[in-house]
Amino acid sequence: MKPLRIGLAGLGTVGIGVIRLLRENAESITARAGRPIEVVAVTARDPKKDRGEDLSSLRWYSNAAEVARDPNIDVVVELIGGSEGAAREMVEIGLSRGLPVVTANKALVALHSETLTKLSSEHNAPLLYEAAVAGGIPAVKLTREGLAPDRLISVGGILNGTCNYILTAMRESGRDFSDILSEAQEKGYAEADPSTDIDGWDTAHKLAILAGIAFSPIVFDSLPVLGIRDVQGIDLQFADELGYRIKLLGMARSKETGKIEAWVRPCLVPEKAPIASVDDVFNAVTTLGTFSGPMTISGRGAGEGPTANAVVADLIDIARGNELPIWGKKHSGPAIRCLPLTEVESAFYIRLVVRDESGVMAAITSVLRDHKVSVHHVSQQDAQSGQAYVAIVTHPMSEQSISAATKALADLDVVHNEPLTLKIEDSLQ
Repeated sequence: MKPLRIGLAGLGTVGIGVIRLLRENAESITARAGRPIEVVAVTARDPKKDRGEDLSSLRWYSNAAEVARDPNIDVVVELIGGSEGAAREMVEIGLSRGLPVVTANKALVALHSETLTKLSSEHNAPLLYEAAVAGGIPAVKLTREGLAPDRLISVGGILNGTCNYILTAMRESGRDFSDILSEAQEKGYAEADPSTDIDGWDTAHKLAILAGIAFSPIVFDSLPVLGIRDVQGIDLQFADELGYRIKLLGMARSKETGKIEAWVRPCLVPEKAPIASVDDVFNAVTTLGTFSGPMTISGRGAGEGPTANAVVADLIDIARGNELPIWGKKHSGPAIRCLPLTEVESAFYIRLVVRDESGVMAAITSVLRDHKVSVHHVSQQDAQSGQAYVAIVTHPMSEQSISAATKALADLDVVHNEPLTLKIEDSLQ
């Protein structure tokens, strides 16, 4: 049997994991793929580095573009990362040659969806990216293939393990964000520069991909993104008291108008919802379909084993001849813009730091009344130095109205700091 010959760029944790998996499970992979799958050409920054695997039999190139141009490969595998530069060049060269391309690069797929879709279509070259979303969870296959007959109403979930670990540890320990972030960096769960994770961009890239499969490719710049920097320990305490958990969610929904509501933000999720119990570095993907109903799957969202497994699963599909359009269906139109948040309605959680004195609640109530905010619940916890924390849960209302109300609350003399407003995502019950 002629092997499927792989040209691979990037010999970091995942790249070496792919080579190790293909070698250690060669017999079973060949049986499932119908032919052997072998890495034959590679590139990496330091060819002399000891990576724990014998790579002497492979063809080495000085850069990723040369690997993609190798005339004796059948598939291009890009594991460099980054939305521009060598990674983008390699993927575009591979597609332009008519070769199948496999990538774990969520930023590249999310930010350049139109270009990649055009190249894939023009050259009849499939682009597979299971490893780009939620690591070892088959999120792409579930959405693109498993739920292909259904009409999805929503897709999304907990798509970043770093943020989920931080929020879980804050809740369990009572410590604040900065302490837990430092701990996550020491354990290797967070990068030295954690901004891509904690500011929500990693989640946003993954959500854009899932939304593209479930509904239509979206204009990435229209996706509202908010991270977890402003969430404090007191918010997790209030959430527990109210019967919720706080999770960084990325969610996309199809509206009856044909528009797509999509956003990334920390939310209060009912503690009985399946996704609420997904803790630590685990990810979870949740879908809702008209026929399939609600579904939630969870697992490790990163790491050598889960991500390498996802890459090789795509290679097995290629070996079998299972080829799909990038988004599971043909798209002729341009990417569409997400619905503005001002048009989104929800219940909200508002946390205030106020002076601990009489008359404070009357002032807050007056502002909420003036902005027609209907209050469902109010809770208070005393703090030090003459301050108190106040948590307010509203009935459903527009994002535009809650924004105006919180701005007015911030202007009160008795309110210290900026109010924190979190969406309450009751629909995931």
